[in-house]
Amino acid sequence: MGAMTSTTVVLDPTNETRPALRPVLDRPADVKGLTVGLLDISKPRGNVFLDRIEEKLTARGATVVRYAKPTFTKPAPVDLRHEIATHCNVVIEALAD
Repeated sequence: MGAMTSTTVVLDPTNETRPALRPVLDRPADVKGLTVGLLDISKPRGNVFLDRIEEKLTARGATVVRYAKPTFTKPAPVDLRHEIATHCNVVIEALAD
């Protein structure tokens, strides 16, 4: 048998007629000592998902900082994106209903 290859397809939820190509970054081996930003996009129950993620990350030694978009209908404001990028090592975004 030939070697199996694995391909990950990431769908971009934006309405781009020609999607931008973005490289997938390596995930950290461990979150201990990292600052993890949790971004609530303000959809119903996203906070419930992030509450559970925060518990798991904190138990593994991460510092968690919570953020929220004003509305899920628009991209996060530039100042919010800048704050997350300058204060966090990684970010998790809640996409829940």
